[in-house]
Amino acid sequence: MTTIKRNIIANYLGQALTGFMALAFLPLYIEYLGMEAYGLIGFFVVMQGLLMLLDIGMTPTLNREMARFTAGAYSPQRIRELLRSLELICCGVAVVVMVGMWSVSRYLATDWLKTESLSIDTITHALIVMAFVVGMRLCEGIYRGSLYGLEQQVWYNTAYTLLTVLRYGGALAILEWVSASIEAFFIWQAVVSFLTIIVFALRVYHVLPLVNMRVRFSYESLKSVSQFAGGMMSIAVLAMILLQIDKVLLTRLLPLNEFGYYALAATAASIIYMIVIPVTQAAYPRMVKLSAPESSSDLAAVYHQITQLVVVLIAPAAMLIYFFSGGIIFMWSGNLDLVNNSAPLLSIIVIGSFFSSLSYLPYQIQIAHGWVSLLIKINAVIVFLFTYLIVIVAPHYGAVGAAWVWVAANIGYVVVSTQFMHHKLLPSEKWVWCFRDIMLPTAATVIVMLLAQQLQPDGYKSRLNWMVFLFVTGAFSVLASAMMASTIRARIKLCMV
Repeated sequence: MTTIKRNIIANYLGQALTGFMALAFLPLYIEYLGMEAYGLIGFFVVMQGLLMLLDIGMTPTLNREMARFTAGAYSPQRIRELLRSLELICCGVAVVVMVGMWSVSRYLATDWLKTESLSIDTITHALIVMAFVVGMRLCEGIYRGSLYGLEQQVWYNTAYTLLTVLRYGGALAILEWVSASIEAFFIWQAVVSFLTIIVFALRVYHVLPLVNMRVRFSYESLKSVSQFAGGMMSIAVLAMILLQIDKVLLTRLLPLNEFGYYALAATAASIIYMIVIPVTQAAYPRMVKLSAPESSSDLAAVYHQITQLVVVLIAPAAMLIYFFSGGIIFMWSGNLDLVNNSAPLLSIIVIGSFFSSLSYLPYQIQIAHGWVSLLIKINAVIVFLFTYLIVIVAPHYGAVGAAWVWVAANIGYVVVSTQFMHHKLLPSEKWVWCFRDIMLPTAATVIVMLLAQQLQPDGYKSRLNWMVFLFVTGAFSVLASAMMASTIRARIKLCMV
């Protein structure tokens, strides 16, 4: 468990710093560029998410296979050939993405996005640069997956934090001293993305053992992972549709500035993923190694321990955002317009994100076992229902309706997917996972929030008062949640002895 602990700490430090910078710089970007331009940044996030579908399972495949390499399943020659083969495929896909987005940029600027103040030429130029950024971010993924599978998470988070400082701080400097334009913003993103690819690639090849034979494109290596990669591609396609279809439709249905408020709420709610992903990423290589039948008891122990840690961390954050979304946005930005327009959406979206996060570890248990068929079937059904409901609800109820559909879809996904996973892989662990690992720590957090409502600051007058209140409330809720999580409570008692 020492490696998992070290990686969790590294992932959290990296995610905390990068997440803090992303959220801290966001109000400044809005100040420089305006809400409509920020809506274009929100559109970029949506397009990046959708075009990551073209990753075709390469990132999770390399994550898993690099972890298997460290366990002795591959020779250095074979793992390098797999990496080289996927590199070449990824570069080809990235070129197609860049050319494709470039070719439709004018159509998106004139016929898809609804703008009031930004010119068509400005949007078109921004979309062209955006195409290059998306293509390069696609290539980043294969090296990120490799580094995580090689358990280089301490190094990765150090490097990624420095690059994120450069990404966000440099963008602000560009807007301040060079050009306060959306085109300049995206040009800087392209520069940092290119640098990131170079840094990550050099590290991966430095960590992998040297080989004497020439490393070439290998059909055999691709064939050996084709079934898993194909399953992961299908899952990725369906998962990204589930995550992005509401935003895609709303870019068409809403004016760009109104979509900006929805994108802002979704960005704020993403802090839940910033909390859960570092833990699950750190635990995944260990789960791969414990996926053998003779290690099922050890896998169950790790599963419960990590689940309780996840819930103790995300339940207080999610409930704090749900109960005090207005106060959080006010403390964050000091902008009452954002409070009035984004807070109601944030309080809904964060509940969907909470349930979505609960499915991460069960999902990774299935991936560690190479069992992807169930995930494909469940995701297909959920995506169909989600898309259908968005089409029905969004035209009548707008962003709020889409947010509630997001909540319903994630509740349905957790209930169905975890039921099947536990039945096949961990049949005696379902009720322990449901009640002891999730419900008890979450209930303790909700009680703290209900009590804190009686003491919250009066109105939106002082950002400092809200900061103190939210910090104290969050601290008490984490403590209450930890006391109701058996494995976390035991470790706290052990540390106090």
